[in-house]
Amino acid sequence: MIGRRRLEQESLGFDPNTPSVARLYDYYLGGKDHFPADREAAEQILKVAPELRAAARANRAFLGRAVRHLAETGITQFLDIGTGLPTQGNVHEVAKKVVPDAKVVYVDRDPVVLVHARALLADQGGDTTVIEADVRDPAAILAHPEVTRTIDFSKPVGLLLVAILHFITEAERPDEILATLRDALAPGSYLVLSHGTSDARAAAVDRGTQVYQSASAPLTLRGRERVRELFEGFTLIDPGLVWLPEWRPEQADVIDFVDDPASSLILCGVGRKG
Repeated sequence: MIGRRRLEQESLGFDPNTPSVARLYDYYLGGKDHFPADREAAEQILKVAPELRAAARANRAFLGRAVRHLAETGITQFLDIGTGLPTQGNVHEVAKKVVPDAKVVYVDRDPVVLVHARALLADQGGDTTVIEADVRDPAAILAHPEVTRTIDFSKPVGLLLVAILHFITEAERPDEILATLRDALAPGSYLVLSHGTSDARAAAVDRGTQVYQSASAPLTLRGRERVRELFEGFTLIDPGLVWLPEWRPEQADVIDFVDDPASSLILCGVGRKG
């Protein structure tokens, strides 16, 4: 059994002994798709930042509120880059409640994410798909046959970069990544972005950053003004760049961080391309 499992892991192209940022996030959310190395790394981080479990839930709730808002404003197609492991309230599930024929392309590079996403989407038809690609190569994403088949870039698109860009170092030029993606979008498109910040809980942030150095991608936290710069070319809609629980909160989402929104550790916003 152990030999078979190892062969399956090798065929998928991943090392279960290296913590994966997608599987760490799944662990925070209470999922089951993680390995001992992921759990060990996650527990190290949770010892100094126990609020990360709630922050992961708050991030997921922000994604749902933002997608629903975009669908209600007329966005019918979504490009979700760095989608992570499937859980409740996936983008296509939220969008299709408002726009039944909404089109969604999920993008991730993690082999485990891809396996689970493809299984989830097996009965979704051609309007929801998942591709293997890396946010560091946005041109390849935009040119991918499944993307060009599913997304009509002459019409507005909802571009989702939720809790992904803090795994992009400055040397990997996040501004250029965003510029490439932005330039492909029609006017009226939206950017939905959340990003871990160094503006709160300095000691916990430093320790968490150290643990992520041994994960599948290092953690690069940025201050509020640097995160704001990532929205260049987009106009932030109300309420602007805020902490997760402050973005158009709903009753079901306000159970965490009511007294201290900054404890969510993640800034978020939605911008519109004019």
